[in-house]
Amino acid sequence: MFIKQVKTACLWLVVLTANTFVLNAQDKSIPKELYLAATLPDSLKQDANAVIRYANTEVIVSAPGRLVKKHHSLVTILNEKGDKYAQLVQSYDKHFSSIGTMQLLAYGADGKLIKKYTKSDAYDQSAADGISIITDYRIASLQHRIASYPSTIELIYETTMNSYLDLFEWNVQPLETAVQQATYKFVINPQVGFRYKNKNTRLQPQKQSDGKNDIYTWQVSNLKAQTPEEDVPGWAVTPRIAFAANKFEYSGLPGDISNWQNYGQWQLALNTDVCSLSPQREQEIRQMTSGLKTDQEKARFLYNYVQQNMRYVSIQLGIGGLKPFAAGFVDQKKYGDCKALTNYMYALLKAVGIRSHYAMVNAGTNEEPADLDFPADPFNHVILCIPFKNDTTWLECTSSTQPYGKLGAFTENRNALLVTEQGGKLVNTPKSTTADNQFNSLVQVKLDADGGAIASVKIKSSGEYRDLFVGGLPSISQDKQKEYLIRSLNFKQPSVFEVKLGADSAGIKEVNFDLEYDTFAEVSAGNKKFYRPRVFDLWQLTLPALDKRRNDFYFDHPMQKSCTTVINLPEGFEAESVPENVSLKFSYGTYEASYAYDTAKNQVTSKVTFKLNKQVVPAGKYTEMQQYMDNIARVQNKKLVIHRKA
Repeated sequence: MFIKQVKTACLWLVVLTANTFVLNAQDKSIPKELYLAATLPDSLKQDANAVIRYANTEVIVSAPGRLVKKHHSLVTILNEKGDKYAQLVQSYDKHFSSIGTMQLLAYGADGKLIKKYTKSDAYDQSAADGISIITDYRIASLQHRIASYPSTIELIYETTMNSYLDLFEWNVQPLETAVQQATYKFVINPQVGFRYKNKNTRLQPQKQSDGKNDIYTWQVSNLKAQTPEEDVPGWAVTPRIAFAANKFEYSGLPGDISNWQNYGQWQLALNTDVCSLSPQREQEIRQMTSGLKTDQEKARFLYNYVQQNMRYVSIQLGIGGLKPFAAGFVDQKKYGDCKALTNYMYALLKAVGIRSHYAMVNAGTNEEPADLDFPADPFNHVILCIPFKNDTTWLECTSSTQPYGKLGAFTENRNALLVTEQGGKLVNTPKSTTADNQFNSLVQVKLDADGGAIASVKIKSSGEYRDLFVGGLPSISQDKQKEYLIRSLNFKQPSVFEVKLGADSAGIKEVNFDLEYDTFAEVSAGNKKFYRPRVFDLWQLTLPALDKRRNDFYFDHPMQKSCTTVINLPEGFEAESVPENVSLKFSYGTYEASYAYDTAKNQVTSKVTFKLNKQVVPAGKYTEMQQYMDNIARVQNKKLVIHRKA
């Protein structure tokens, strides 16, 4: 993953990255009553963890790449869920930005100052993101621990930047937060070509001019807190305004981002001197692939070569947050970040005459796609696109385990900016289907006469399920693996649980479990025993009934799951009743279960399938989906009943 100075996740003021400037406690520009918790209107307390009493942000853009941001806000925190407002976090680095004023002042409910923190009190540390091992970016942070509620926090800062790509967003109203009054202002040189776009809001600015600069001012007041709904990404519901300038400058390099083509041309120029290998090394690459007939075979071979020989290491120094390491450096050192590894794969393909495109994308499951109509820079990751004549192929060059030609939930169904010879082109990354994300299982169960059982489980998985067994589970201890699997698949707690990771071939991972149960029967009554006719559930999610769902419901991906379970009854017992066959449907999925008793073999076999064909379910279909999932839970609770033969 790559990091950029202005776009990095470290440039947050927690949830308040949008609110203003003043230099002392109880500044006269703020009415004194706003410091008093008692003056907070009751209407703004409802469903709120905090209330923004006053917020004022001013961004001054004097030229491309030159800006000053001033912030002053006053927030009354009502409960511990609002404690995130009791901190001020600022990022900076020696190349592109600096922090001027930085203050946090804490007040009691009576408006009296409890404590004042300044820049000299800030905890200053490297902006390590858990991925980068070296970075120029640093974080300065102030935090106050709240002893009682309500409390009021005043935040003040000023930052100066000499490089930017775009101009942030204003998060008008964070979730579960009310706003009493807030102002956001841009004072901007008209030559930079200022643009803005509303997202989940219709708020419009007042526009003025001081003869030198254009001045845009947005104001809101008395916004009641909004309760968030589950399983919807914040970007899809939070009222925001995005800002951008047509002209920018980054690390002294001027650029134009008024359209995607121009921005792609800037990135192309940035990469020009790092995307080739030496003639000798290119000849070696051609020799490595000389026995392969097609371009697809060569691309697959080279992708596997990168996965087996290169490792992911993130180093972000200077403009390195945007510019990849040279392909020759990666070839020699055997490591790089997403930019470097993608650029290296590009160079390998170029060496054998295969055209490909460096592609920038906003990565993360259900993250916001880049906006076709609002050129800016939301990107945090780089992948590669190979435009074969009949089959465009996408490669995730960062992963050592991702199958060739598969992206997964991290970057699928997104807009990616292809950096082509003609400049940038915004295109869609592929959507996955049910066939891409499969979880198929075969279970053998042998019951004993005392109610215990032994079971073997074989799972073959692809897509996101494969990723779990290839990347997620092997990275944690066996005890944690068992704990996770029992919880996530709703296994009845076994007395013995052995996990065996099997083969991984052609994008399908095999995993085997051996289980033993001292008591597998749910209930024993006389000569009867009642069992769940499976060792785990294919589906567990149930949803609360709502009068009306406001927002679409997001799953991580479409999916297809199946399980065949063969239960061998103990000698001397026979099946008295098996669950009825069921077929449940809703607009975007199906659940089917069938049961059969083979008297000759004394076996009960169940076959269950679950399909979710659509990743995002419209809000209008929520009630149908909620009832469908309740029905799945009901039929999964049906029991197999056996009894001792007469």
